[in-house]
Amino acid sequence: MIPYLESYDYSEYLIKLDSVLVDVIKNSALDNKKLLSNFKNLMVDHDIKEIEVTDLFNRWMTFVEKNVDTDELDIDYDDEPTYEAVDVYFEFERDTERDWSCFEHATLIFECEHDETMNFEIKLYRYTKSSNEGWTIDYKHASDLSSLRKINEFEVFLMALCQDHTELIIDSDGDRNEVTPEKRPEPTFE
Repeated sequence: MIPYLESYDYSEYLIKLDSVLVDVIKNSALDNKKLLSNFKNLMVDHDIKEIEVTDLFNRWMTFVEKNVDTDELDIDYDDEPTYEAVDVYFEFERDTERDWSCFEHATLIFECEHDETMNFEIKLYRYTKSSNEGWTIDYKHASDLSSLRKINEFEVFLMALCQDHTELIIDSDGDRNEVTPEKRPEPTFE
């Protein structure tokens, strides 16, 4: 049978075979595109030695703007149709200190009142005897490579900050703002 297969002329099937292979590669690469993108973003040196909590909050608000669930939001028809803004806030909470511990612990909370999937709780710590005012980010969400496919870009950014030992400067204990979703409502005609 092998000699028959080797001697057969496949030229009339070449275009179909090429098309099928391109489809297979596109479909299999699509599954891994997010994983590869997240891996790349995690491995790139962000060269950020310190970041202020208000800058991190602004970055998170940009993430919320792009990803917030708009299903239950009302539509604002002022200048152009947009979804109503969602309330977001952050708060910095120090954990209970222990007299015997040489570490201070805190929690940074980013919360979107409309969409719980946007919420983040970030653990922080610092050495109490250090003259440095910055906090170390302790964010360990994904523990293996396959879970990189399921995490979002803000989580990747937090993991990269943690991995690069970026110090978080607390320039505010909390803030509240509104974010207008980037997604626009589709017009409906009644």
